[in-house]
Amino acid sequence: MEYAIFKTGGKQYRVSPGDVIDVDKLAVEPGAEIELDEVLAICKDGEVSIGRPLLDGAKVIAHVQQQYRDKKIRVFKYKPKTRYRKMRGHRQPYTRLQIVEVAQDQEDSDGS
Repeated sequence: MEYAIFKTGGKQYRVSPGDVIDVDKLAVEPGAEIELDEVLAICKDGEVSIGRPLLDGAKVIAHVQQQYRDKKIRVFKYKPKTRYRKMRGHRQPYTRLQIVEVAQDQEDSDGS
């Protein structure tokens, strides 16, 4: 099982190649390829590599499928007996990514 744990937008995601995830909005166009290089851990062929805090040379390559906004939520503030009412709406923007590859540079660490 091959997977990676990376962070973006203040959150951490565990992904494998082929996964489709929604992350907080990124400034990229739909249809573009993006490299996410804040990789915290990678598991390849049963061998787990953990960064301190990040892994050098590791990246997650993803295809941007779409930019969209989630459904609207209503935020309503109300205080009784004071005629105070306030209604607001919020739609969170997201970017949908399809994970293409989990890549890590192979470094020869022979102690020199």
